[in-house]
Amino acid sequence: MPAASNPNIFTVSRLNSEVRLLLENEMGIVWLVGEISNFSAPISGHWYFTLKDARAQVKCAMFKGNNRRVTFKPQAGQQVLVKARLSLYEPRGDYQLIIDSMQPEGDGRLQQQFEELKMRLAGEGLFAQTNKRPLPEHPTRVGVITSQTGAALFDILDVLKRRDPSLPVVIYPTMVQGEGAAIRIAQAIGTANDRNECDVLIVGRGGGSLEDLWCFNEEIVARTIAASQIPIISAVGHEIDVTIADFVADMRAPTPSAAAELVSRDNSHKTQNVQVRVNKLFNASKLYFQQQRQTLIHLMHRLEKQHPSYQLERQSQQLDDLERRLQRAMQQYVLRQYDAVERKQYRLQQASPTRVIQQQTHQLTQSQQKLIEAMKRRMLLSRHKLALAAEKLDTVSPLATLKRGYSITQLESGEVITEQEQVQTGDVLITRVAKGKVTSIVQ
Repeated sequence: MPAASNPNIFTVSRLNSEVRLLLENEMGIVWLVGEISNFSAPISGHWYFTLKDARAQVKCAMFKGNNRRVTFKPQAGQQVLVKARLSLYEPRGDYQLIIDSMQPEGDGRLQQQFEELKMRLAGEGLFAQTNKRPLPEHPTRVGVITSQTGAALFDILDVLKRRDPSLPVVIYPTMVQGEGAAIRIAQAIGTANDRNECDVLIVGRGGGSLEDLWCFNEEIVARTIAASQIPIISAVGHEIDVTIADFVADMRAPTPSAAAELVSRDNSHKTQNVQVRVNKLFNASKLYFQQQRQTLIHLMHRLEKQHPSYQLERQSQQLDDLERRLQRAMQQYVLRQYDAVERKQYRLQQASPTRVIQQQTHQLTQSQQKLIEAMKRRMLLSRHKLALAAEKLDTVSPLATLKRGYSITQLESGEVITEQEQVQTGDVLITRVAKGKVTSIVQ
């Protein structure tokens, strides 16, 4: 059966598209901690990098619309916490993360834990306004749960002394920072409930960093506050500081001093009641708006997946990828052309008339040298042969015989006389000796 007519047979493009939709729709938003490596920031303004741990890694892309909100410069080896959505880069089939936000791991991890616990407790109804206990209109005894050496306790006592000196105060000292502080705070709340000697409790401390205030974001403190039979006012940090305890408590005071004002009476107690109701309304409105904001974010993420900008992001990433491939191809093409030019230059140098003349001149010089050496060898050989021939000739030469005392007699015609009959009376004879000749007449 042809692949085009069989829906169970996938093309590569269809497979990557299906996997991308599966990742984006099923996984949704994820939080991830990892170490940055292979960081790249091309001219498009997008960021591409890898997040890794000791055993694995994943590719990431953060588009310029999101990375403009990052307050630090990412560097290789830096540990970060990212909020991202899973996706797939279809042209290469690369599984990747599309980063929405990024922050250093320490603060980011605490903020993430804060948001996760807040959402979970809100889902359980611990923040619901129906669970809030009303504060007593005229408290007869106030309990304070904080550090006995902290500034918050002295601020509370100063306000109570100024506004209502007759109001009794019971102090439940506890740690409000560091390891084990959350358990100590929960134990102090439990002790106050067991004694049941106060009408209202103020739980808090002075301002500090998110890490300093973290014990008031612990689940054990939140659940202990929710289970308390005594109304609790949360007075943690400054007005800008918000903790989980603020959401669970029956009332949130912006500062410890403000909490003391809420439980003390003066001539303006009616205004105080109004302020209490305003604070309740504020807390309820704030919680409502936070919940609506979470719903809006969820809907925005769903809309974002269908938004044209998502396609533009993918196409922009693809454009960056094509740009890198084009740059590599151009570099390779230039290198190949450069190598070709060098080879042609070398061949041209090899075929140059000047080089040919130099080679032939060198060959001619070598040939001349060889010819001279050959002539010298030939002359030496000829001289040697001549000397041998002369020696042999000298051995058989008549002159050698003459030197030993013999002589040769010839007629004037040059005929050598070897017999007596060759000589007549009156003939002139020439006798050769070793040195010279003797002329005689036959008589």
